Amino acid sequence: MISTLSKQIKQYKRETILTPIMVALEVVLDILIPFLMSKMVDLGVEAGNMSVVWHYGLLMLLCAIGALICGALSGKYAAVASAGFAKNVREAEFRNIQNFSFSNIDEYSTGGLITRLTTDVTNVQMAFQMIIRIAVRSPLNFCMALFMVFYLAPNIAWWLLLVVVLLGVAVGFMIKKAGPVFGKMFKMYDNLNEEIQENITGIRPVKSFVREDYEIDRFNKRSKDIYDVNKKAELLMILNQPFVQIAMYACILIVSWVGAKQIVGGSMEVGTMMSLFTYIMNLLMSLMMFSMILVMVTMSAASAKRIVEVINQVSYLESPKDGLKEVKDGSVEFDHVYFNYAEQVDGHYVLRDVDFKINSGETIGILGPTGSSKTSLVSLIPRLYDVTKGAVKVGGVDVRDYDLKTLRDAVSMVLQKNVLFSGTIKENMRWGDEQATDEQIVESCRLAQADDFISRMPDGYDTYIEQGGTNVSGGQRQRLTIARALLKKPKILILDDSTSAVDTKTDALIREAFQTKIPNITKIIISQRVSSIQDADRILVLDRGHLVNVGSHDELMKTSEIYRSTYLAQQKGGNDNESENA
Repeated sequence: MISTLSKQIKQYKRETILTPIMVALEVVLDILIPFLMSKMVDLGVEAGNMSVVWHYGLLMLLCAIGALICGALSGKYAAVASAGFAKNVREAEFRNIQNFSFSNIDEYSTGGLITRLTTDVTNVQMAFQMIIRIAVRSPLNFCMALFMVFYLAPNIAWWLLLVVVLLGVAVGFMIKKAGPVFGKMFKMYDNLNEEIQENITGIRPVKSFVREDYEIDRFNKRSKDIYDVNKKAELLMILNQPFVQIAMYACILIVSWVGAKQIVGGSMEVGTMMSLFTYIMNLLMSLMMFSMILVMVTMSAASAKRIVEVINQVSYLESPKDGLKEVKDGSVEFDHVYFNYAEQVDGHYVLRDVDFKINSGETIGILGPTGSSKTSLVSLIPRLYDVTKGAVKVGGVDVRDYDLKTLRDAVSMVLQKNVLFSGTIKENMRWGDEQATDEQIVESCRLAQADDFISRMPDGYDTYIEQGGTNVSGGQRQRLTIARALLKKPKILILDDSTSAVDTKTDALIREAFQTKIPNITKIIISQRVSSIQDADRILVLDRGHLVNVGSHDELMKTSEIYRSTYLAQQKGGNDNESENA
């Protein structure tokens, strides 16, 4: 864990090294001041020698100025180093998340990943700053102050050391109890963030079903759980202050009692006793700061562990070494494919013995009841998941032999739950091709039947799309994502129920444009609407993960009960009277 995080210091090594150096110089100068003060009192004030007073007073002033400068520099360097370290940690997490396969992402909640990128990084940043600054200052200040106490009054020093050891045991016990509580608290933060994101994303159904009060109650319950755990941790941590205060008063009493007797006996000077009180405060303040560091490190250790899990997570899908950089054509072959998700019980397959071939340039329709694994099937083509048994081939080559970027550039996949990003329509389109010209963008939008409504917008293709595409209708979003996919100029185009929100007339125009304008692209269309796929070269019928029928519309009307009953039900229900969703 430490090795992984220390690699993120990178370009901030200079500030990371300079911080403890400045802190060490500050501590040395701070420790000298009480010693110089005792000399000034004993040799100058009590003897009435003003030249000695001026001499030691000037040295104290120089030490104070030097300590101030070193302290300011250590603060500056620590701030730069910790902020830079946090930036690098966030970048390392986010970069690796981009490499995650769908199986990796399935293991983490969205809220959990957000917490790891925000709250956890902030905790680790604070701990890092304290480690390179206060964790250097506290032990060094403690050791030097203790040395000075032994130097000035050895008989008192042993008593102080005993009190300090007892304090250290008490603080250690407190931190040991608090550590697991912090780990539990961060898991609760994951759940809270997940709930917040779910609520904000689904605010429309929340309001349409008048579930605001229910959602507020859910949120309050999660928040209350965090409050209870946080309170338990804080009640443990708050014991730190009374422990330190008890130790402080005990040390003051020891010095006052023993020191007074020695002054009366003539074995100790007044200035020495004054400096002892200062060193005692240094000792105890060092312990207090060190206990704060331990608390922060204990709390951040759980965060650090969660961060390192993300940084070190190896993607379950990686490009092979020397993977193929060219996809020959858009042919697809499923060779006795079995597939299950990682969380499924071994032997329970989502897809079972699926075997078929698609020629390059063919238009293939896929139909089946809900839960028949249609999306799982097409997700194997761009290798969003790996097969469990068998093989999926594109252009005659197993998809596992391709460089992932090459394969996915050759396969455009448009989902029913399509996503548009905040930015203009042009910027969204250029996700398909960064170098696309305005003319190419317009042409793709025409093929997807999106140019008409875009042209009616006040800013046309420069219209700003809100996050998630909330300022356009469902049908408009689908057409924009189809246009974006076409800009990739793929060899295989997969439409996963991605015209469900458009009316049948527009759906027909899209299919007609595909047939006439991009005949050489292999088109795989998943749809619950028979009219969307009945003109396909072949139609695959899935049921419970099995490929049960393959054929044209006319053939399936004779041989497939699932296909025939679906078609007749939709004809009876007047499917062709659908209108575009707003």
